[in-house]
Amino acid sequence: MGSLSITQTQKPHAVCIPYPAQGHINPMLKLAKILHAKGFHITFINTEYNHNRLRRTRGDEAVADKPSFRFETITDGMPPCDADSTQDIATLCVSTEKYSLGPFKKVLARLNESGDVPPVSCVVSDAAMFFTLDAGEELGVPEVLLWTASACGLLGYVQYHKLVQLGLAPFKDENFLTNGDLDQVLDWVPGMKNIRLRDLPSFIRTTNPDELMLNYIQRLSYQIKRASAILFNSFDELEQDVLQSFPSDFPPLYTVGPLHLLLDSTNATNNEETKSISTSLWLEDPHCLEWLDSYAPNSVVYVNFGSITVMTNEQLIEFAWGLAHSEQPFLWITRPDLVIGDEAVLPPEFLEMTKGRGLITSWCNQERVLNHPAIGGFLTHCGWNSNLETLINGVPVVCWPFFAEQQTNSWYCCGKWGVGMEIDTNVKRSEVEKQVRELMEGEKGKDMKRNTMEWRRLAHEVTNGPDGTSYKNLNKVIELLMGSQK
Repeated sequence: MGSLSITQTQKPHAVCIPYPAQGHINPMLKLAKILHAKGFHITFINTEYNHNRLRRTRGDEAVADKPSFRFETITDGMPPCDADSTQDIATLCVSTEKYSLGPFKKVLARLNESGDVPPVSCVVSDAAMFFTLDAGEELGVPEVLLWTASACGLLGYVQYHKLVQLGLAPFKDENFLTNGDLDQVLDWVPGMKNIRLRDLPSFIRTTNPDELMLNYIQRLSYQIKRASAILFNSFDELEQDVLQSFPSDFPPLYTVGPLHLLLDSTNATNNEETKSISTSLWLEDPHCLEWLDSYAPNSVVYVNFGSITVMTNEQLIEFAWGLAHSEQPFLWITRPDLVIGDEAVLPPEFLEMTKGRGLITSWCNQERVLNHPAIGGFLTHCGWNSNLETLINGVPVVCWPFFAEQQTNSWYCCGKWGVGMEIDTNVKRSEVEKQVRELMEGEKGKDMKRNTMEWRRLAHEVTNGPDGTSYKNLNKVIELLMGSQK
């Protein structure tokens, strides 16, 4: 099948709504830009909180309406706040589920009544905003859900209901973190042979049967089956076993990733109308790219724990001394809210010892950093966007998973894909030093580099032109989204 583009006079109109956190907004914007390049009119809906953050950080231009790419906002139901940080995830999930459907329906009705945009013909929603399914059904238009994390992460979440049924979650003993409970091997999880409880998404780590996320995830796993399709920012070759292991009552599953590469191959990056649209909620430091220019290829360790991970000051200091003693050059992103209840404070002795071979800054354009030839390895929290960005740039990783499905991603990176090593949750400087050295100089590091280069090749193959599996899947999704137009 060749490339699809829209020729009819009435443009299809996709309403795209991400979950309101940085790691969800980025892939949804990429998908929206791809659909726009394929001829769709786009309405992109942020929460008021994030819309205001974007305007403060990037100026009004970042969210300025274009002729066929418009912005709308809805409430997240949370108390008003001007903080420059990610909101509490559990509270946000429950609040949007409870309070955002009414405002979302009002936006759809207003768009359909306005007369100055095509009628809404489909909804593209983050799977974590599954409340939108009610509105799509009411409107009688197709709705696809974008799952912005890994397919293995979603398959892990789908097991929650059975874990609760079997009495494995929530945990009975308060000491489950240390008494070996998490090491129990589950031999019944399809597509995940010998996975342990500790490798499943972390919201089961509770003794409270009313824990918000444990229950929210079970509702999500049930509700998302109502979608017309579920899309993954992944590719078939990477998660084949997982994709074939979903229960039969799930809707069609389509891999359309890595979206970064699909954006390039559909020429959406050169689209004048959407070029200036950006959704980075933090101000990026451009200086770090110039700094990297002075280093040899594959010589710098990149350290970034994403937009949500928080740590104690003690953990921060262990990472710092581990990096110092590894004697490797490093670029370390420490966003303002990285340390729990405090600003990140690094010892003056550490700064003195690493002067001239370490750069510490608050935020960067990660895609450009990982694409820089100087980067040789990545110390990461194992969020899915980060995982994909390392694979498409051939960069091996040291994993320190924080929460959610990051534990599952790390299990796959280290055990299945051969691209990573994991640091214990209770981080020690000696382990950081050892693993960073191995990553940059050791035999295992070289093996991991070879494996990432092979995944890089495959990722480019699946998104490049009409024969790539992700490219073909994109065309199937476009046909599905245009179903109400025919």
